[in-house]
Amino acid sequence: MSSVNVWDADLYDDKLSFVSHFGKGIVDILQPKTGEKILDLGCGTGDLTNEILTLGADVTGIDASKEMIENARAKYPSISFAVENAENFRTNEKYDAVFSNAALHWMNQADKVIKSVGHALHPYGRFVAEFGGKGNVQTIIRGIAEVLAKDYGINAAERNPWYFPSIGEYSRLLEEHGFTVTFAQLFDRPTLLPDGEHGLNHWLDSFADDFFPEFSKEERTVICKKVKNEIQSDLYKDGAWEVDYKRLRIVAKKNV
Repeated sequence: MSSVNVWDADLYDDKLSFVSHFGKGIVDILQPKTGEKILDLGCGTGDLTNEILTLGADVTGIDASKEMIENARAKYPSISFAVENAENFRTNEKYDAVFSNAALHWMNQADKVIKSVGHALHPYGRFVAEFGGKGNVQTIIRGIAEVLAKDYGINAAERNPWYFPSIGEYSRLLEEHGFTVTFAQLFDRPTLLPDGEHGLNHWLDSFADDFFPEFSKEERTVICKKVKNEIQSDLYKDGAWEVDYKRLRIVAKKNV
């Protein structure tokens, strides 16, 4: 399925800036070098794109969200940003590296994304990415599924927009498309949401549109309260929500 998620770029920057903060770890793995040409795939509002620029690389950012790109251009006017869908992205430019943070799990056609990455890279270029891995936010997904099934007769699995692969699954795809995987890690990252008891509201408002397309804002508020009641004992601790993130980090080299 294609996601219908509508991005509020200001809310993303204001309440969900931890996404870019944690992404600095994968920038460290990227190790951008002065003069390298790097493509930031799924750049959001550009914070990590700018981080890569400050380390000396020549960087370009792309994202499928027009709202995210507008914010990125306003924040970092010296960087080239473009609205592009990574599942069919093609460019005449060739890059030394393709970088991606917290974006690939929104792209269900993973084989098409990897083809786009391979097309954009020089021979022996590197692909460095972090995104949601197998088991990511499973407690939230369970809460949404239980509420939608019990109270609305809706099968949430048919609406789930996310792709959370295992190490083996994603490594196999990369190898099938001419990459050698040089590093792979799946790890827990329990993440405290800002804004106390309202933190999960912001998270659902930003990331979960696909589950609730026919519901009004008022109806979504009711659903959000029900979801919170379902999972409160698991994720609400000391006055704040701690989300059960699992992240997959991958480094791969394009073969000739």
